[in-house]
Amino acid sequence: MSVNGSQEVSFDFTAMNVTTTQAGTTGSTDEAFAEQFMQVKADMLSMLVGSATDNGNNVSTSDTGGQGSSTDPFGGLTGLSASGYNMSLRDPQSAYNMMSTINTDEVDFKAQYADLSQMGAAVQGMQQDGSALGGINSSTSNSDIESALQKFIKEYNDWIKQFSGDMQQGGLLSGTQAAQESVYELQQNISSLFNGAGSGVQGMGDLGLTIDPKTGMASLDTSKLEAVLASNKTGAVAAIDQFSGNFAKSAQLLNESDNFIPSQLSNLNNAISYITSNLSSLQAEFGMGDPANPSPAVSQALATYNSMMKS
Repeated sequence: MSVNGSQEVSFDFTAMNVTTTQAGTTGSTDEAFAEQFMQVKADMLSMLVGSATDNGNNVSTSDTGGQGSSTDPFGGLTGLSASGYNMSLRDPQSAYNMMSTINTDEVDFKAQYADLSQMGAAVQGMQQDGSALGGINSSTSNSDIESALQKFIKEYNDWIKQFSGDMQQGGLLSGTQAAQESVYELQQNISSLFNGAGSGVQGMGDLGLTIDPKTGMASLDTSKLEAVLASNKTGAVAAIDQFSGNFAKSAQLLNESDNFIPSQLSNLNNAISYITSNLSSLQAEFGMGDPANPSPAVSQALATYNSMMKS
């Protein structure tokens, strides 16, 4: 069985089932199976979750694996105890524990896929919201400009609220670069000092549109907006127009092929496909493992994933 990345890394899991005699031939009689196994576990899971760092190392789904394992004609796994352990291994518990981790990972990956897909759709919505500000011009009334900005802020804050919990430690998208970059890129557009710089305005902050560094929420200081509209409406409109284009472009790029969100979704899909394709052989080799025990949030996202796959 092999897990293939960009350098065709291959792991032979059957080598983990080593007898004392076999170990003695290599001069490692006292080497514990658990130590060998945990290294292979780390290597394999590192390949599976390479998506977590968005490094582009995809997991091949072409290998069938399961050297030395077999199934009975009724679909059951042979060589396992009634409790689901492979007792032919020197450390059945470590093997069983790894399968427990894989069972959990399969559910988590599916939940992450569903949640990140929803974020991608929400980013498309933010792209449209940013583009809408491009309709503001010098003939737009001050009250309509304020209303348009307030509407944009509401949509942006709703987006932040929707995914803020998922991105916190322990959340579905915690440590996921694609999600972090999505928030970072759009926040940077709001905070940029260059929008309107050629027209006497230093970014949307001069118009009162700012981001709270603690909460990530946007707000509008209407007194600042009114002051700039009164003294330099041309510059204010130019700043909004530039911000509109830059914000929409950033949102578009996040969803473009081979960029953050699609790449992460592809890596997650590869990991899910690998586990699904090789689950029977992994179980025959290492035991059944405990079934996943997802949190309510993971269960909800998993249900969304299953619905997505049916449509």
